[in-house]
Amino acid sequence: MTTPVSDVDEADPPVDPDYPLTPVPRSARRGVLSISVVLIGFTIFAPTLMAGASIGAAFPFAEFLAVLLVGSVVLGAYVAAIGFLGARTGLTTVVMSRYTFGTAGSKVVSLLLGGTQVGWYGVAVGTIGQMTALAFGWESAWAPALVMIAVSVLMMLTALYGYEGMYWVSLISTPLILVLAFWITGMALTEVGGIGGLFDIAPATTMTWAAAVTTVVGTFASAGTQAANWTRFARRGRDAVIACAVGFAIGNGLMVFFGAVAALAFGEGDFTTLLLGMGMIGWGLFFLFGNLWKSNADAAYAFGVAGAEMASSTRKGPFIIGGVAIGTLLALTGVESHIIGYLSLLGVLIPPLGGVLIGDWIARWRSGQPALSTLTEKVRWQALVPYALGCLVAWGSNELGVGIAPLNGIMVALVLAWAFGRRSTKS
Repeated sequence: MTTPVSDVDEADPPVDPDYPLTPVPRSARRGVLSISVVLIGFTIFAPTLMAGASIGAAFPFAEFLAVLLVGSVVLGAYVAAIGFLGARTGLTTVVMSRYTFGTAGSKVVSLLLGGTQVGWYGVAVGTIGQMTALAFGWESAWAPALVMIAVSVLMMLTALYGYEGMYWVSLISTPLILVLAFWITGMALTEVGGIGGLFDIAPATTMTWAAAVTTVVGTFASAGTQAANWTRFARRGRDAVIACAVGFAIGNGLMVFFGAVAALAFGEGDFTTLLLGMGMIGWGLFFLFGNLWKSNADAAYAFGVAGAEMASSTRKGPFIIGGVAIGTLLALTGVESHIIGYLSLLGVLIPPLGGVLIGDWIARWRSGQPALSTLTEKVRWQALVPYALGCLVAWGSNELGVGIAPLNGIMVALVLAWAFGRRSTKS
């Protein structure tokens, strides 16, 4: 009988008190409320409002609600499964991947997940710079650039402080963005004469169902796959599932909804232009900054632990600093203007990765996992092949508009990883 990884090696505490490479000991575990606060702070995320605006402007309101429901259920169920694994193992997603992809194959996972979070970081910082320039009427490029650099440093310092820093910033930032979300929704409903008026509005743009659901899932496909980074602090798997359901299915869904309602009411899918047209650019900047501070601290934390796994380091700090530097450079080049294409790519490439982790865990590790130090396989084709095929199916589904691309990718990867895992266990 193997020993559950969450109880292994607790006698030798790591250098980093956030345990980037080792199981979180029982003494450091948190309750469902604490985990929920962190995850809600993560998913109450301004760029999700922007994604919601782009989707809402493309569908009649009734059809949009169906798109949102499907996307939120897929995302919520997927993230809850990953979160459950985090609580059971006490490990981050990238460290869990050593069991599934091998000690060398896991570096691909770290690069993929860490890299996508660097991109998100750049989107958020760029959004702050762009909105600051609009709010103050700046025409020069250097002023918003200095703002981007300054706020990026603040976000980096919060991430370096670890779980505690993100918890306390969540308590401040989450109410701020919710105030903005309810405010713009209220103005939108006033503009159209209430909820009933939304059903009578014709969409201003077009988008396929497949692309819309993929975008909803893509809003947090990368971050959701790394939910274990936070749920590993949960005392029980059930606590992790509840926290993920609240944070991703409800929190993320509400943000998409709020952005869509405003876009549909005012006929504008670009969120920054929407706020400008509503006369809310100044208040929007204030509330968005508070929110993006927390969300980017989470993103920096995620690519920090991914970098630590890649380098087999017990310290995440240097990788947080390096990732922040890259993300800031992306922001300075205007990465935020490509958010929808980016979300679509994430909805194709990231969910199959989680499918592989889930399928392999069901096949081989449900009764417990050995200590990390006992792992010998460098690369496991039994994981890489299902992941590649899952991505191929998700991409084809997205291009052809067949089914729900992220769900198709997850299921293909999960079933193949389970089948290959069972075969390797018996041989």
